[in-house]
Amino acid sequence: MTDFQNVREDKLIKQLLESSEPAVRLKTYLRLLDHDYETSEVKSIISDMRTKSSIISQLFSTLPKDEQSKTVHVYTKWQGIHWTLSCLADIGYPPNDDFLQLSIDYELKWLLSEEHWKKKPIIDGRRRFCASQESNGLFSILSLGFADERSDILAERLMKYQWPDGGWNCDKKPEVKNSSYHESIIPFRSLNLYAEQKNDQRARNAANKASELFLKRKLFRKQSDGSIINPRWLKLHYPPYWHYDIFIALKVLAEANKITDSRCNEALDLLESKRTTDGGFPKEGRYCQFKNTEKSYFTPANWGSVNKRKMNEWVTIDALYILKKAKRIDLDY
Repeated sequence: MTDFQNVREDKLIKQLLESSEPAVRLKTYLRLLDHDYETSEVKSIISDMRTKSSIISQLFSTLPKDEQSKTVHVYTKWQGIHWTLSCLADIGYPPNDDFLQLSIDYELKWLLSEEHWKKKPIIDGRRRFCASQESNGLFSILSLGFADERSDILAERLMKYQWPDGGWNCDKKPEVKNSSYHESIIPFRSLNLYAEQKNDQRARNAANKASELFLKRKLFRKQSDGSIINPRWLKLHYPPYWHYDIFIALKVLAEANKITDSRCNEALDLLESKRTTDGGFPKEGRYCQFKNTEKSYFTPANWGSVNKRKMNEWVTIDALYILKKAKRIDLDY
């Protein structure tokens, strides 16, 4: 690594730590500088985060304040409790905030309801269900500090109904034999976190099996002829919600300590090639819109606009985290 690269990373870290958004500073300390919630720098940020953070205020505006509060359905894209909790979990919102208990209970009531589960048929020996729903819920519960016997049920469901190739799929056509990337990347992520928190070997084995679904295809190539499966998967999106691309795949593989596998190298090269002139990383695509509450896929949270030439703070943090775990950059700040 050159001295120039070290200077560039130091400058980026400094810029992120000077962000006007406290949640950006928090995630920078947690993901890039290996702090925990007990360090003085992090404590200083989270002490009044809910009042000073725009993104946290925007996300919290969708959550019920009490049992009489009116909210949209838990799964409404992207305003429902399900999505808000998953975003809070991804940016590192501090665990054990009692205010979130009601939202966690609503999420679990939906996921564990008979009505929800009876729509998941077994066809040709495989359970067909949107495993991203269970796994986004599980990841949120674990990350936000609300793990209990209900999260064990979700983990068990994912492990029990994992497909032979390591993934999951909701496609009800009997001839479908391969798992869905969209429906498999978040289960991989949540089972990896469950294995870490619970020291559960069965979950670890399931996560390892899931990783091979992506690694054997170098994250974006067909096994049959090596062609690109979907060009959109090569763009950087944030938040991903339930969608797959190489960016969320690299992040989850980094979390699972599998990012140094040589089969990640081409995707890592692609990621590095996308750096902006200031060394950051852009947001190249989006799955949400921030301006019109009446249109579909509205989010109250402003994650930044799509601009291939401009650094996006959220994308940059995750990209630097990936490259750090891949030992491609040094973040001794």
